Amino acid sequence: MNAVPGPGATPRAELTLRGLIIGIVITLLFTAANVFFGLKAGLTFATSIPAAVISMAILRAMKNSTIQENNIVQTVASAAGTLSSIIFVLPGLIMVGWWTGFPFWVSFGICASGGILGVMYTIPLRRALVTDSDLPYPEGVACAEVLKVGSGEVVEASDSASVEGGTSGLMAVVVGSVVAAVFYIVVQTQIFASDVAKYFRIGDRGSASGYDFSLSFALFAVGHLVGLWVGVAMLVGAVIGWGWAVPHYTLLHPAAGDVADVAQGAWNHYVRFVGAGTIGVAAIWTLAKLVKPVFTGLSSAMAASRVRKAGKGHTLPRTEQDIPIGIVGLIVLICMLPIAWLLGNFSVVSGLGSHTTLLVIGGVLFVLILSFLVSTVCGYMAGLIGSSNSPLSGIGILVVIIAALLLVLGVKSDLPADSGKALVAFALFITSVVFAVAAIANNNLQDLKTGQLVDATPWKQQAALVIGVIAGAIVIPPVLDLLNHAYGFLGAPGVDPAHALPAPQAGLISALAQGVIQHNIDWNLIIVGALIGAGIIILDEVLGLAKTSMRLPPLAVGLGIYLPTSTTLMIVVGAIVGWYYDKRADRTPKAEATKQLGVLLASGMIVGESIIGVLVAAIVVFSGKATPLALVGDSFQNASIWIGGVAFAAVIFAMYRWISRMGQKS
Repeated sequence: MNAVPGPGATPRAELTLRGLIIGIVITLLFTAANVFFGLKAGLTFATSIPAAVISMAILRAMKNSTIQENNIVQTVASAAGTLSSIIFVLPGLIMVGWWTGFPFWVSFGICASGGILGVMYTIPLRRALVTDSDLPYPEGVACAEVLKVGSGEVVEASDSASVEGGTSGLMAVVVGSVVAAVFYIVVQTQIFASDVAKYFRIGDRGSASGYDFSLSFALFAVGHLVGLWVGVAMLVGAVIGWGWAVPHYTLLHPAAGDVADVAQGAWNHYVRFVGAGTIGVAAIWTLAKLVKPVFTGLSSAMAASRVRKAGKGHTLPRTEQDIPIGIVGLIVLICMLPIAWLLGNFSVVSGLGSHTTLLVIGGVLFVLILSFLVSTVCGYMAGLIGSSNSPLSGIGILVVIIAALLLVLGVKSDLPADSGKALVAFALFITSVVFAVAAIANNNLQDLKTGQLVDATPWKQQAALVIGVIAGAIVIPPVLDLLNHAYGFLGAPGVDPAHALPAPQAGLISALAQGVIQHNIDWNLIIVGALIGAGIIILDEVLGLAKTSMRLPPLAVGLGIYLPTSTTLMIVVGAIVGWYYDKRADRTPKAEATKQLGVLLASGMIVGESIIGVLVAAIVVFSGKATPLALVGDSFQNASIWIGGVAFAAVIFAMYRWISRMGQKS
């Protein structure tokens, strides 16, 4: 039975200074981890539940903590899993050669103004899409259950909720973090190899291919979290990319040199764009499928809201009090001032000064209108399928194409022929602002659903989200700059592809902006990828009609083609192992508890490796050495592959055996 007080009950400690401090600390750590991992794997991880588990462990040691205070901590920390999605666009300015680093105040301005705008835009939608809606909000509901159990406010709870809210859940997160961090450090010493790779010639006509298994606990953990069929879809994409496309294009465009360089060159110059076409079609298809439920749901929810308002008095209970709409409107207008300055400054320094007025006025209107539209769509999508599954990349693709087309139609004809690069940069710049809005909107309503279920005060949560946005906006630019100097981004001028971070969405979005404005992209490659995507979509729909558990998510197939095998193959391994672990758990008395411990263990692996990855990047930058922690030389490489591979497999086996036993005892 739920013991949480009803709406309008006497409030307890909620928006406290200690809660904000804990939330900000967790936000800083998780944001840094998400930035690194998102650039590496093309995926970000949801932080609400791990943040709630950590928060509860800390607040339990303090007096008078409440479920509402815990909720504020996870609300602040959830900004880490949302605002960090700006990495899907912003690195594109490096990739097109416009920026060489991330200027702090400009990058902070994009993240903070866009993020705050995202919070404000979703406030008018809360009653329609949360209070008066039957949308499932899977992550918001799950997080609420964890908070209830952890705060001792549920008399009866499921095994899974008890695990997440108890000490066993915290242990799973901590152990996963520590093990992944330690293994990453040993890899940096080169005693353990970082990957198991092999490249080879096919036949005698110059064709080549290869594979690369990265010994990464974070990538393995992502596989566990995304599930079997996403992993299988990424494997299909990798087979298409490296089983057909790389051999095909190395045959069409033969090159001399080391076989690994030849294969990687073909993938970098040709196959990535095939993958981009597949991703683009898959993302647009995903959005198209949601158009009907988005508009139907919004219409019915808003109609219900009007009926509800007509039947009640003027006084709202505490649990229905948002930031007043007048203040919301004022903050929206205030946010437009730095956005206007950012757009004006960018247009002047980019050589588009003759069109500054048009670009600023048009840009502000573009942000104002398009941001509200994408906030509505993202908020509904998050409620329907969850924030983690919401196709944010599709939003980025549509926004950058619209921005690029408007620039071509509105200003390109009046500019010199060499202004194309500046227009591409401006398109990416304005898209990054809208994308920051979309990212926060994609999460905000999920948090407010959690708050509704734990008797929180909406305006306090909304204030906490603004604080989380600002904290995230402070840490994102220096982390991005650090990673850029340490590794660089794939496709950027002068960057070594072997060590660069893939940043797949940023690469795709910048390529599309260039293609529309400069006409310098090989559209044949994009078309081939689009046809592959269309074929996968048809196959996936057929599997859906067959009503089996088998699916082949098109977006995951596209990522499998677009990402290097050093990223995809270990995700596939994690997906298979995670599926096997869950199947074994289903045969035990406490199946849900055991499976949820596996999820928390995987979340810990991602956080541990990602945070250490950022710290190692700092050492690389400040030491000026590519491998500052190396203890052995290249002569140890063959031995390190065997040692690292065996150690990786042994540690995975030991951790899953331990977590399974703990699940049965909880």
